Amino acid sequence: MTRKPICLSMSEGIQNRPYWWDGSGLPDAGLSLDPQTLPETVETLIIGAGYSGLSAALTLARAGRDVTVIDGDMIGYGCSSRNGGQIGPSFHKLGVAGLTAAFGQAKATAILRESMESLTYLKTLISDEGIDCDIQPESGRFKGISRARHYEETARSNESLAKAVGFAFEMVPKAQQSAHIGSDFYHGGAVYPEDGQLQPAKFVKGLAQKAIAAGAHLYAPARATGVTRDGDRFAVGIGDRTVSAGQVLVATNGYSGPELPFFHRRIMPLRSAIIATEQLAPDLIRSAFPDGKCIVDSSRLVLYYRPSPDGTRVVFGGRSFDNADRPDHYVPDLRRLMLRIFPQLAEARITHGWSGTVAYTFDYAPHLGSHDGVHYVMGYCGSGVGRATYFGHKAALKMLGEKGGETALDGLEFPTRAFYNGKPWFLPAVLRWQSFMDRFGV
Repeated sequence: MTRKPICLSMSEGIQNRPYWWDGSGLPDAGLSLDPQTLPETVETLIIGAGYSGLSAALTLARAGRDVTVIDGDMIGYGCSSRNGGQIGPSFHKLGVAGLTAAFGQAKATAILRESMESLTYLKTLISDEGIDCDIQPESGRFKGISRARHYEETARSNESLAKAVGFAFEMVPKAQQSAHIGSDFYHGGAVYPEDGQLQPAKFVKGLAQKAIAAGAHLYAPARATGVTRDGDRFAVGIGDRTVSAGQVLVATNGYSGPELPFFHRRIMPLRSAIIATEQLAPDLIRSAFPDGKCIVDSSRLVLYYRPSPDGTRVVFGGRSFDNADRPDHYVPDLRRLMLRIFPQLAEARITHGWSGTVAYTFDYAPHLGSHDGVHYVMGYCGSGVGRATYFGHKAALKMLGEKGGETALDGLEFPTRAFYNGKPWFLPAVLRWQSFMDRFGV
């Protein structure tokens, strides 16, 4: 099928880069050192300078470790500066019943409780460190119910979470949802008052600055080409060089490539895309977001959207149907979905469109631990702002051998599938089918 081009009257002059980079100091933030000055021997090497890697670097550097962080592109280039900026406890997608069936009640409760702890850790870190990232720690989140039958299912799931870990929520019937969203598209929803939002690029920049101030050394662009054992150390290929490291942490998440085959085969990189509108009149923004909450929905494509931190734009995201970064595809797709929910935005021009790859795992859980002596932390399944920051800190404590590095996820097998080679060729077809089922209420 031939795809129609982007409507130029609405998208002419679109910037294929995250709106979050505007005014954040990224990508030219002066955070990284010249890769040519990278020493031949380092004590601790972290591959990946996103939330996980930088959080780990901060913890390690403050413990007195000599820490080196590398990234294949700029600092924070991946989803750490590309995500929607919504923060919440990010519960395991199996839910209470699925977790209990898989691991038993005690383990399930521990995993859910740690999800709550990750949000608390994130908010406390930002507050204690004074990181300027436009955080609204408890602005709340509204989850729109895409199908009427999902309302009771969502209520029962939330009640189970409340009973298990004290999760706060309020169910909102369709007749009352106008207090939270200026649309009658949904069949009611749920409000999560402890959720919030931040500016993701400002947060990753602030985290990098704290790590540097603690003594960490950041080099970019410096792409790892492989990691092999070398006695009791590790030989890490970086470009055309080899660096010897005492410890290695892989924190590449959705950007784990074939140069790291163990992780490449255990991560499904799923592309998520976002658009941002031009600056809009305050009344128009309020018509969509009456109380300023960020919003997610129960559709299979997982739409997520919010007002920009300054309250002037709509930032709207969802799953992309392509593995490649194709703004000519996802910008019109997302604009169509946005107008289905907010027809009042029909005249709003799109100024930014971008995407990034989130890391799904085969058991829908994050994973941290070590493989053949190489430490790793990754796999946040599209909900990584709080979890990546929290588990990066935990991975660092494990590397230090300090008490407090224990997590509820310890001991989980990091699964893959037979014949999976790290390239999820099947995802575009799956997502198109899910979009069809969403649209026609299947």
